[in-house]
Formats: sequence, structure tokens, C-alpha cells
Amino acid sequence: MPMIRPPAALLALAAALAACDRAPAVETQPRQLVPPPFEYPEELWDAGVEGKTVLRIRVDTAGRVDSVRVATASGHKGFDSSAVAGTAKLRFAPATRDGRPVARWVLLPVFFDINPDSAAAARDTARPAAQDTAGT
Repeated sequence: MPMIRPPAALLALAAALAACDRAPAVETQPRQLVPPPFEYPEELWDAGVEGKTVLRIRVDTAGRVDSVRVATASGHKGFDSSAVAGTAKLRFAPATRDGRPVARWVLLPVFFDINPDSAAAARDTARPAAQDTAGT
């Protein structure tokens, strides 16, 4: 008697159902360990200019930034350059999946405020915003 192979769709459905039986992965996001090391550009400070640059950074499994891009420019090259340069000094507890470190892309807003104490009270700048681009 010839052996009948199940259709590909049936095999895919069986694989999907098997995957549902597994416990979901427990994930954490990177957590910044050191104070923000960004330097305010002197010429913009003297001019009283404030701004915000949003960076897209990749935190590796050791908690270091291994890639950085400007996601949203501030409109001032000095702020954007200072934000990118400061990422070399950042250190994180890396993201984890099921207790193992994983690389993760995150968004990190960098605020350049003349009076940072009053501005910081209005927002939380210590944590990067997670992005749904795990391991990419």
C-alpha cells in the first residue's frame, strides 16, 4: 500500500499547535547602569538652545552599545553628534530571554536641557524604549 503524505498546510498547522504548548519566553529589556554621559555642546549652551535627539541603539549581550543611528534628529548637528558620541560610554544590563542575554535594539531619547533638574521631573529618561526588533 502506498504511503500518503499529509498536505503541507496540515504539517504547518501541527507545528503551530506544538509551538503553542511551549511556555512563552520570559524577556527583559536592557537597563541602563551608568548615568547618561552626554555632553552639552558649548556653543548651543551659550546660545540657550535646548533639544532632543532620539537614538536607535543596539545593546549587545555584554551590555555595550555596538550600533547607533539617529532615529529622530534634534535639528542641531551639535546635539546629534554629542548624543552619538556619548553612546560609547553607556553601559547596560543586557536584555534577556529565558534568563540568557540577547542583543536588542532600543530607542533612547537624549534630552539637552539648560535646567535639567526641572525638566527631568517631567519625564523618565533613565530607560530606553523597547522596540520590537529583537536580535535584528
